[in-house]
Amino acid sequence: MARFDSLSGWLTWQEGFHPRSIDLGLKRASCVFDSLNPKGIKPATIIVAGTNGKGSSIAFLEAIYRAQGYRVGAYSSPHILTYNERIRIDGEAVNDSTICQAFERIDNVRNDVSLSYFEFGTLAALDIFWRSELDIQLLEVGLGGRLDAVNIIDADVALVTSISIDHVDWLGETRDAIGFEKAGIFRKNVPAVIGDTNPPESLLNCATEKNSPLLCINKEFNFKVKENEWDWSCAGDKQREYIALPRPALKGLHQFQNAASALMAMVEMEDLLPITEVAIHKGLVSVKLKGRFQLIDGKIPVLLDVAHNPQAVRALLEYLKNKFFNKKIHAVFSMMKDKDITSVINIIKPMIKYWFVAPLNTPRAASELIMKERFGECGLENVVFGHKNFSEAYQAAVKQAEEGDLILVFGSFFLVSEYLANTENI
Repeated sequence: MARFDSLSGWLTWQEGFHPRSIDLGLKRASCVFDSLNPKGIKPATIIVAGTNGKGSSIAFLEAIYRAQGYRVGAYSSPHILTYNERIRIDGEAVNDSTICQAFERIDNVRNDVSLSYFEFGTLAALDIFWRSELDIQLLEVGLGGRLDAVNIIDADVALVTSISIDHVDWLGETRDAIGFEKAGIFRKNVPAVIGDTNPPESLLNCATEKNSPLLCINKEFNFKVKENEWDWSCAGDKQREYIALPRPALKGLHQFQNAASALMAMVEMEDLLPITEVAIHKGLVSVKLKGRFQLIDGKIPVLLDVAHNPQAVRALLEYLKNKFFNKKIHAVFSMMKDKDITSVINIIKPMIKYWFVAPLNTPRAASELIMKERFGECGLENVVFGHKNFSEAYQAAVKQAEEGDLILVFGSFFLVSEYLANTENI
């Protein structure tokens, strides 16, 4: 008999089941997955790690492979609106029943093994995918790489996007330390695609030590952005050139870097899953991803972005300069307390006219006191506090804004989720 008969019941239980919300390590998940899938069956696999760009890279891969007609499973986190978004097959979130059945199978074989919330979700995705006759599964690392539950699977191609300082309590305080953790997804003789334009030495050294063939952006593969199109090429045994590709539907110059890296991964997979240029064109223009430079039109447009670390906020700043340089920008903002809040504020403050700090209902969120201290460190006074919830902060921004201004909601996945979940009510 199932422990719970609803997805919400399973998730609420999982949130308090394991003693630590973040508990890195492969032993628990690997042991349970071996029981779920004793024959080790898996579809072709691309694993994506990195600080920023993981979700976008997964989205590009998913869109292009689907355009080619392949049956695709994609696992990513966190979700924006519903938990089901984390596990997709052919672009559609799997239903509650499918996830609950996977949770029940996991619960039935785990014996006394305690699993974290993330481990339950990862195992559910892997269990659903191997049973679904997929052509390929796309797996996004949750945190780091070396000790992330996703890493119990051996990839056919490993992709590492950009690397910057984030999650220092778990991954280290330097790019070299973080790069070492990301490189944990590399395997012997398995291509390692590097999308970081200045990869840390630790990442490159790990690939060499593991005998993982390296394919680095601006070396083994390149791209060139033009006014209304872009070109992509790679050298070596699989020399290829794509001319006049359409601009990606995901906005921002950094998305060319993510798309270019995804193309390199797909070229490396072509012996298993060939891709035509027609599918590439179709995938680039059809790709969608919530919360990445997502513009909601209106008299006062709203821009949503999940940027929550300095590197991502620099990309957001450049986008604002290019697209909204003449607009007065009102920011609805909050961050998690373990993030570099001061650096984020300092980077983007030249573009922000007014700030509205929105409290978030999660223990990880920075308190109003912490936010006041961080804004004080940045020398800013045009900041409004005292809101009871996101909706109140957002309404204050709307009241302050005039037609032709821009409201920017950024700083956390939770903020973007609040906006999208409550659009009709705010």
